[in-house]
Amino acid sequence: MSVLTMAQALNSALDTALDDPRVVLMGEDIGTTGGVFRITDGLQRKHGSERVIDTPVAESGIMGAAFGMAIAGLRPIVEIQFMGFSYPAYDQVISHVARIRSRSRHRFTAPMVIRLPYGGGIGASEHHSESTEAIYAHIPGLKVVVASTPDNAKGLLLAAVDDPDPVIFLEPIRAYRAARGDVPDGRYVTPIGAGMLEQRGSDISLISYGAMMRETRDAAQRLAAEGVSVEVIDLRSLVPLDADMVVASVEKTGRAVVIHEAPLTGGYGAEVVALIQERALYSLRAPVRRVTGWDVSVPLRLAERHYLPSTGRIMSAAHDVLEA
Repeated sequence: MSVLTMAQALNSALDTALDDPRVVLMGEDIGTTGGVFRITDGLQRKHGSERVIDTPVAESGIMGAAFGMAIAGLRPIVEIQFMGFSYPAYDQVISHVARIRSRSRHRFTAPMVIRLPYGGGIGASEHHSESTEAIYAHIPGLKVVVASTPDNAKGLLLAAVDDPDPVIFLEPIRAYRAARGDVPDGRYVTPIGAGMLEQRGSDISLISYGAMMRETRDAAQRLAAEGVSVEVIDLRSLVPLDADMVVASVEKTGRAVVIHEAPLTGGYGAEVVALIQERALYSLRAPVRRVTGWDVSVPLRLAERHYLPSTGRIMSAAHDVLEA
């Protein structure tokens, strides 16, 4: 075991992945400078500029080149500096990367990983702080995963590299260096499609993912101090979703709050709520509540704290559900 931040755990995962000669890293400034968040720091020096490639500032070109590499037998890992910068490459992703298995009747696949740092809490603004995972979760042919702890970050990234199909790998910027945790040395994988039941409870289920797990865990601790038995689920995998875990939890507790920082309308939490309504409706003792960002662009630094869901907002929603 090593005690690492999420940033260090991701660096370790990429270093381990590069032991496979098919793996190639691509992105803007990822080589010489180690990336805008220094996730790839030192990897070009160790593995060479033909394996860790500094690209031009051209997201569509990066994605198209990686797609060609993937169908030719390589396993490229693409870094887009911020999720909000991924939209120029979105056409490549939804028109080609996600469809090649279906289009070619399984003759070709695109075993590639698209790393997208996302989310607020860093004092940036729109395009640097967005949480638009729902637009990727909506596309057939893509897997979408997001870690909230250093050990899961490494395990999920290595699982994504091994996957025969394209994986959108979301990295919560706010969690890069927020905390340290034990991370196994060497190679291991965290299965894609498996959520994590972090805490067992019987009164209410709090369901979240990514950076918002910090506020969710904090709210669970404060509710527990009030005598509430809280079950906490970290989804980890948005596509495929661990539906059985979510349903089993709500069937037990009868109450649920779903939390994410993306805007409310069309957010991924709506999918979770729909799942609960379809499969656990008769177990519900109160309507499911969502705690989310607002239906506006991410504001500048001084207003950002009003945008992001807070521990207080989660507790308020939980109290409403518990009292219903």
